[in-house]
Amino acid sequence: MSYIPNSVLITGGTGSFGKTMLKQLLNAGVPEIRILSRDEEKQDALRNDLRDGRIKYHIGDVRDRESVDRAIKGADCVFHAAALKQVPSCEFFPMQAVQTNIVGSENVVRAAIAAEVKSLVCLSTDKAVFPVNAMGMSKAMMEKIAQAGAREIGNDAKTTISCVRYGNVMYSRGSAIPLFIKQVKSGKPITVTEPTMTRFLMPLRDSVALVQYAFDKANQGDLFIKKAPASTIIDLVQAIKELLDAPDHPVEVIGWRHAEKLYETLASAQELAKSEDMGEYYRIHMDNRDLNYKPYFEEGDKSTATLEDYHSHNTQQLTVPEVKDLLMSLPEVQVEVAEHKIDGK
Repeated sequence: MSYIPNSVLITGGTGSFGKTMLKQLLNAGVPEIRILSRDEEKQDALRNDLRDGRIKYHIGDVRDRESVDRAIKGADCVFHAAALKQVPSCEFFPMQAVQTNIVGSENVVRAAIAAEVKSLVCLSTDKAVFPVNAMGMSKAMMEKIAQAGAREIGNDAKTTISCVRYGNVMYSRGSAIPLFIKQVKSGKPITVTEPTMTRFLMPLRDSVALVQYAFDKANQGDLFIKKAPASTIIDLVQAIKELLDAPDHPVEVIGWRHAEKLYETLASAQELAKSEDMGEYYRIHMDNRDLNYKPYFEEGDKSTATLEDYHSHNTQQLTVPEVKDLLMSLPEVQVEVAEHKIDGK
């Protein structure tokens, strides 16, 4: 981060991203980090694990505007990570996704503007692009809410609102990698929905770096994307089996889950047409046109037709050895592999 804020709020701060960002902020010397989440057990575990007086814990829910207002008052910046993220659960309970990912995000955006925080960074997902499931639809709406707020307050406002969008975070809670490792260790078949599916692969450290980059570089309404490699699910499975010395472990193809895609998209061609290539990142500028309908008939962007969506089928495809190297860069996987070797002896 280009400067050290006095106070940072992380919504959903007991999740995988929140805990990693929290530790980064502590190491950077931030005097106060506030955690807003609704799970007192996870907060208690985090409190006992870190035992750092700079962390202030707030029990609350982004659905409740009052609890957001209390947590955000006096903060310099906010990282909005609170969300319902599991595709199947959002499919079965879509109104819960609406309440947390849409209404909750509106509460955070409005509270940040009212409190005049310096920067609000909202975390989104590749599933928000061409969404086919409730989780992706609700996160797409979160992006729209953030940009609507940014457009409303304008470039001269005290608060800068931005979004980041990234694909699968490797070894995050509830994701495929820890499940596959657990299945190998327990002797159960690895359950795969569709072997040819591709997914972006991003270590948690890269998602944190993306959010920090947005905090440092964002203009009003920007959306940032980290370029990322991908692999097929079956190559990811093979890499895990080889790391755990189980190359012949059985794989069971169980079929598509609710509202899954064959591949995920990080940026549409239309978005790329108004983007800026920052090297490791894309900066997608907000559309600043207003509701004057005349420009819609007189202005346009011909470059969109020459571009292609940026998705997990056409990004860099990792080989099995490359996936193994990426997996072994994760501390959690290093521990899993080491423990498995000890257990195997």
